[in-house]
Amino acid sequence: MTNQVEMIGQIAITVSDVEASVAYYRDVLGLKFLFNAGPGLAFLSDGSIRIMLTTPQGSGAIGANSILYFKTTDIESTHAAIVARGSVSERPPQFVSKMPDHDLWLGFLRDPDGNLVGLMEEKRSGSDARTVA
Repeated sequence: MTNQVEMIGQIAITVSDVEASVAYYRDVLGLKFLFNAGPGLAFLSDGSIRIMLTTPQGSGAIGANSILYFKTTDIESTHAAIVARGSVSERPPQFVSKMPDHDLWLGFLRDPDGNLVGLMEEKRSGSDARTVA
């Protein structure tokens, strides 16, 4: 099929303070800082997708963004390390669903404006696959 989208190239997150949010996404979550484009716009990368931090433009609202889910290979220690670096924990990592070839685990954090940030791990069979009672 032609004329179709191929992949996500960039995600915009509406924030109240771009500098404070750059510090969170760069220093707390560990994303790579790319560049600033004026006082109300900054760009970071997770390695494959560019994240745009922006002050409200048009109908954008602070703290009312879609949830970003970042993959990790050790969700418990990653969540703990991010909280230790100053993030607010919304929900510690927990088992969510048994899939055919892995167990899905999710945990949640909040950025400085209250945007929800998800962590996800696909634990393969034989890994530490616990369930929550």
